[in-house]
Amino acid sequence: MKVFTPVLVFQKMPSGKGKDKFSIQCLECFGKNLYIGTKEGVVEYLTVNNMSSEESLSVRDVGKRQMGRSGAISQLTAVPVLNHLLVLWDCSVTVLNMFSLELIPALKKIQNVSLFYVSESLIAASTKRKTVSIYKVCVDRWDCVRQVALPQEPVVLAVHGTCLCVATCDRYFLHDYQSQTTLYLFPHNLGKQNIIANKRRIHFKWAWMQALFEMKNGTSQHPPVQWPDGVVDAAVHFPYVLALQNQTVHIYSILDQQLKQTVSLQSAKFLISTEESVFVVADKEINRLSPVPLENQIQELVKRQRVDEDLHKNVICTSGMIKFYREAFVDAKELFIKGELDPREIISLHPAMPVMSEDFAPQTTAVSNAKDLWTLSRDDWPTFQQYLIFLDDFLREVRLTGQGQRCPQDIDSALFKLYLEQGEYGKLDQLVSSQNTCNLQMCVPDLEQHKRFFTLGLLYQSQGQHFNAIQTWVKIVEEQSEDPSHISVFQHIVNTLSNLEHKPIIWKFVDWVLQRDQEASILTVITCLSTAEEEVLTILTNYSVAMTVYLEYLVNELHSKEEKRHTMLITSYVKQILHKLQQLLWQSSFYNADAIYGEPNNTSFLHVEKAILLGKSGKHKKALQVLVHEEKDQQAAESYCWRTSAGRDRKFTEGMFLTLPQIYLESSHRIIAAVDLLNKNEASFDLVSVLRVLPDSWSLKLVLRFLCESLRGTVHDKRMRGLEMSLAKVETLRHKHVLMEATHEKRIDRGCICHSCQKRLTGPEFLRRPTGELTHISCHGGESGH
Repeated sequence: MKVFTPVLVFQKMPSGKGKDKFSIQCLECFGKNLYIGTKEGVVEYLTVNNMSSEESLSVRDVGKRQMGRSGAISQLTAVPVLNHLLVLWDCSVTVLNMFSLELIPALKKIQNVSLFYVSESLIAASTKRKTVSIYKVCVDRWDCVRQVALPQEPVVLAVHGTCLCVATCDRYFLHDYQSQTTLYLFPHNLGKQNIIANKRRIHFKWAWMQALFEMKNGTSQHPPVQWPDGVVDAAVHFPYVLALQNQTVHIYSILDQQLKQTVSLQSAKFLISTEESVFVVADKEINRLSPVPLENQIQELVKRQRVDEDLHKNVICTSGMIKFYREAFVDAKELFIKGELDPREIISLHPAMPVMSEDFAPQTTAVSNAKDLWTLSRDDWPTFQQYLIFLDDFLREVRLTGQGQRCPQDIDSALFKLYLEQGEYGKLDQLVSSQNTCNLQMCVPDLEQHKRFFTLGLLYQSQGQHFNAIQTWVKIVEEQSEDPSHISVFQHIVNTLSNLEHKPIIWKFVDWVLQRDQEASILTVITCLSTAEEEVLTILTNYSVAMTVYLEYLVNELHSKEEKRHTMLITSYVKQILHKLQQLLWQSSFYNADAIYGEPNNTSFLHVEKAILLGKSGKHKKALQVLVHEEKDQQAAESYCWRTSAGRDRKFTEGMFLTLPQIYLESSHRIIAAVDLLNKNEASFDLVSVLRVLPDSWSLKLVLRFLCESLRGTVHDKRMRGLEMSLAKVETLRHKHVLMEATHEKRIDRGCICHSCQKRLTGPEFLRRPTGELTHISCHGGESGH
């Protein structure tokens, strides 16, 4: 039979620039969102339209994030209800935003993690410490609520409720961390490396499925599937098990353990099962196996003349009903699934459970031990509670299979009603925040009646009604409704707006979030509307705090070089400082106003800032005059000279420092300041220029220290320049000597003997030269000459 249809989703083409190191290590899928973890430590985010069919398939590259310089991404897991993407890299769990791939700073890394599993909690295992840690995950934090010590190092981990299924180097066992009970399933002799490499998924996933769905007291009630040789991975997509060889996927039925289909795919290395399909992953490509609709499978049965299977299924479902009323719920569920029972048959048996399909009519055969569940709900609530637990288990089991796709709205609406009435709000929020087909006409009044307004917003959001969702949450904040939600509704609104692609909705709520909290809300403006700077600045005109944060983002993060942005940011700082100062002056009654305003040394404010502005305009003398005469701070004036001269030539430095004593000498009471400046910074002054500006009335003793240090420095500089010139001459001679040695000419002494061959040189060229002259001549003596 053809139960799955393959289609290519993603393929990495060769770059053509040397060796392509791209290699897919792990994969995560939620809805249309696809996340790829690579060998080079990169998380790539893709969106795939039309996830349920191979027709009109389109893949869009949304973004990527480099986690580090090296090291593979070991595991990716999405937590859609919180918009989180958990990344296992470098032995630590890091949390990213699912849509922007930005780090969530409030959630710090969990270190020393070898593998993890996400159910209602985050379960993290450490191989080194032989422990499993259970974390409660919230929007802005996680808390370690329990740690479980293991007898051996965990190699593979899965979780079902409070039960851990662990594979170690030599065995498999189940451990319930609430009851502290352990059930050892069976040993193996694969060795640690084989489990970690390619066999761990095959043996472990099959053992996990057997243990949780087909085992009682550790004993299997069904024969195992006979694997083909060379299997490298396996996955469960109910009611099928898929076994992967290097080039083939074998698809078996869980119900009868028979091979149903084989699919040929090149160089695949692992499988990922999702609610909608199964992904087959190779190093550089991803294929998807989509389930064939049930109607097509039935048509295929008719063509193959296997219609008698319908009668067989009816018998199986009737047997399931007998087991159901005997409260043998495990066997009943197995038979209902094997017989492909319409889920509405079970839903309609429970009181107050809605059946949304108007054309539905029960078709099950009546059985002798049938009970009236309506009466049971009134007279024997504990027993009826077991039937409700079965309903939840059965509907969740078939919800995303072909069996459940006959009536998705009926299943989702029944689960909604069940969770709401039973007060299972965690499951309720998980249902309505993921993709669902709940009937809004029924669900909205029920949520309003139970005052579950935050959940109502999640329901609107999951069905694409983003405006209604945010408007519902806004009412919670404004009216301070008694919604028992444990998260910050306002922060959830901000996060939702940050991830919205529909800009008109963002514009409608920007003013509202800014009025509530400018610092928290500006992130929405930055992330969503960063391409419209002028519009953002216009909106932020009345929000000074948000304006400052946004300008800091443009200047410091985006490194904007526009004069207008920098000027606005500086002006914003000035306004903030003056506003704070004015507030303190108005509100405080404990300061001395005369000491601040009337004293000679404290006549005004912001003189240093004025000096900086004058310096930026090149008016250094005016800047120094402000610091000396208005600020009356000699140290600030000296610091101004040093800071302004930094990185400039000596001539500029000497001119800058010469200006300051000239300003001091303009008034007689600052002579000591001028002398101190000269004595402390003699290296920064030109001696001749200083002597020209000093008054004739000054005694030699007054500036003796300055003169001595300056002369000493001048002599030192002269000697150093002489030494540098001598060293330069020596270096030049050394280079000439090296050049001479590199030539092939030989030097001749006065005896006309060649230093190379020790023969006397003769020849017209040499004889014509003056006697005793040292010269260079080519020697042609000897047999070969040189």
